[in-house]
Amino acid sequence: MLAYIARRILVMIPTLLVISAVSFVIIQLPPGDYLTTLENELLSRGEALNPAQLQYLRETYGLDQPLVIQYFNWIGNALQGDWGFSFEHQAPVTTVVGDSLFLTIVITAATTLFIWVVSFPIAIYSATHQYSIGDYTLTFIGFIGLATPNFLLALILLYLANVYFGTSIGGLMDPIYIEQPMSWAKFFSVLEHLWVPVIVIGTSGTAAMIRRLRANLLDELQKQYYVTALAKGLPRGRALMKYPLRMALNPFIADIGGILPQLISGATVVAVVLSLPTSGRILLESLQSQDMYLAGSFIFWLSGLTVVGVLLSDLALAVLDPRIRLSGGSVK
Repeated sequence: MLAYIARRILVMIPTLLVISAVSFVIIQLPPGDYLTTLENELLSRGEALNPAQLQYLRETYGLDQPLVIQYFNWIGNALQGDWGFSFEHQAPVTTVVGDSLFLTIVITAATTLFIWVVSFPIAIYSATHQYSIGDYTLTFIGFIGLATPNFLLALILLYLANVYFGTSIGGLMDPIYIEQPMSWAKFFSVLEHLWVPVIVIGTSGTAAMIRRLRANLLDELQKQYYVTALAKGLPRGRALMKYPLRMALNPFIADIGGILPQLISGATVVAVVLSLPTSGRILLESLQSQDMYLAGSFIFWLSGLTVVGVLLSDLALAVLDPRIRLSGGSVK
């Protein structure tokens, strides 16, 4: 186990370096840079930057240097904890990200809990009552959840929340608490607004998880070990919980690799529609404005969390499912 983890960590280092280089180059592919975008925006409003001032800004931010030099300067400073300066927000990258990361973690954690709590019992019922009226009904509702666009559901829930519950439209709290420090009143305001994004983001994930867990569980219920357990007199509920359900939980554990990067990115489209102050909106805005240090840092963190999440899910799967061996050898 320790040798496997060490090998994976050694492979992660060059993987992350390659990803950081590729992402940095992709961000720089569009013509110009952040200052070019800023200059064009000012020209569209009838304003202009002084050429000398523009050149000074390029030299100050190192935008006049070759792309390779810019990348090595950025990655070298990042290894020392300095992720660069956000041009658009006029603040260090760590400061910009830190303001929204907490709310992103709250939404992601609540959504993940919602998906697991809802999908778990529904999938078990559908698998153990295959082709029943309840199974068909839940399957139909699940397909609706998969087919409904998140942004459309967000608009519907915003309307219902405002009309029937008096919740302010958009955002994750009442406007009076936006600039205030955390307090019990602000906390309850966040809880009041939290259910809308949780349902919107979690609907499609819940529907997909139900289908995956149901399919896995149906496959396990046909295995000989389960049939033998029932034949020996083991109660059906106990046999279900002890054997097939444990083997069918692999999708839940495998999703760890996707949960960690969501802590940063969040659901970007839903965040824009609901005006959520999460990291997903900042990432989108940084890509649109070519704020390369902020966008590059986001992509690097997402890549790192994805790699770490996949490693954690592999280890958890090996513990949960004895059929999985990290060494890669066959089990006789």
